[in-house]
Amino acid sequence: MVVNAVRQRLQLHDMIGFDVIRNLAQVTPSKIVLLVMDGIGGLPHPQTGKTELETAKRPNLDSIAAEGICGLAYTVSPGITPGSAPGHMALFGYDPLKYNLGRGIVEALGLDIEVCAGDVVARGNFCTVDNSGLITDRRAGRLPGDVNHQLCDTLNKRISAEGFEVSFYSGKEHRFVVRFRGRGLSESISDTDPQHEGMAPLPAEALDESASATAALVNSIVAQARALLAGKHPANMMLLRGFSQHPDYPSLRDVFHLTPACIATYPMYRGVSRVVGMDILPAGETLREQVETLKRNWDKHDFFFMHFKKTDARGEDGDFDGKVKAVEELDAYVPSILALNPDVLIVTGDHSTPATLAMHSWHPVPVLLRANHCRRDDVTAFTERACLRGGLGQFHAAELMPLAMANALKLNKYGA
Repeated sequence: MVVNAVRQRLQLHDMIGFDVIRNLAQVTPSKIVLLVMDGIGGLPHPQTGKTELETAKRPNLDSIAAEGICGLAYTVSPGITPGSAPGHMALFGYDPLKYNLGRGIVEALGLDIEVCAGDVVARGNFCTVDNSGLITDRRAGRLPGDVNHQLCDTLNKRISAEGFEVSFYSGKEHRFVVRFRGRGLSESISDTDPQHEGMAPLPAEALDESASATAALVNSIVAQARALLAGKHPANMMLLRGFSQHPDYPSLRDVFHLTPACIATYPMYRGVSRVVGMDILPAGETLREQVETLKRNWDKHDFFFMHFKKTDARGEDGDFDGKVKAVEELDAYVPSILALNPDVLIVTGDHSTPATLAMHSWHPVPVLLRANHCRRDDVTAFTERACLRGGLGQFHAAELMPLAMANALKLNKYGA
């Protein structure tokens, strides 16, 4: 029943489309804040029977849940485990199956890397492999930034490909971007990252005939990197995924008539925001700095996307207690956001990352929407089980943007 209902609502969202929203949207002084707790959904701890959210002390999140309306959202579809890019595209109002971003392009744009027509970019992980070539740590212990820079410098100096320009750009911790530039490149390449430990890196394969030369180029680059990184610790190999080129998508400014801004500390999320036309504000490195940025820019924008990474990072590390502490850290800053008196405040996630699984999962994410004009439900706690009883029900995350716009009085009446 739930699966069919979500699918029907997805079909309705597709039927409404951006053309209708574009004609209904109006500019008003009201403010919307979308606060994304990355990977917020969890599963019960085997000893306590409580999720990370249920375990955490979260008085401020509970307070705004009691003042609003809650539910659970699927960011792709029931049973489908979302990546970060489709999860965020859905939260921004885009059908993630239609507007499917490659991980490479969002990382590249988030690092302000120039990506021209014809370029192909990929997201990279420095990883650790054992003597038999099996991956023992996909993130190489989350490298310090200076080590990442040194590794990228080494690869840039020593790797070459006749007729092509190959460039490595350092990101946060274990992350980097590689850009391929030259004639005849294709993005239709399979990942070399199996996304699981205990497996060997995969060869890049062409997903159509036009990509065979690009796949051969990628495999040559990976082989050179393997030789250069051998003997280093912990980063002695690299994994690539999300081969992609620059998309041309409608912007939030055009569709929703917003002046949107992104406050995110990680490049990937700035990249997705840049694709949909947000201004990228300096976020600093801490939640305190993000909130200060929100305050300084409050009068310049009417839509703010704030991204909080720690809940996802601790979940991926399998650190249940660490994810609980991350929830409590964010909860402490909720009053500072409320002090700005946003007309609409939405708190949710792009996907679930249960610490008990140590990876993204298919479970729907809790959602709360607080606004002057929303119909309150009986939910008084921001947890998965409480939100299951909420007035929003179970729905697709792409419906959040029209709901935010309506509650901010930014949508005109449809029809006569």
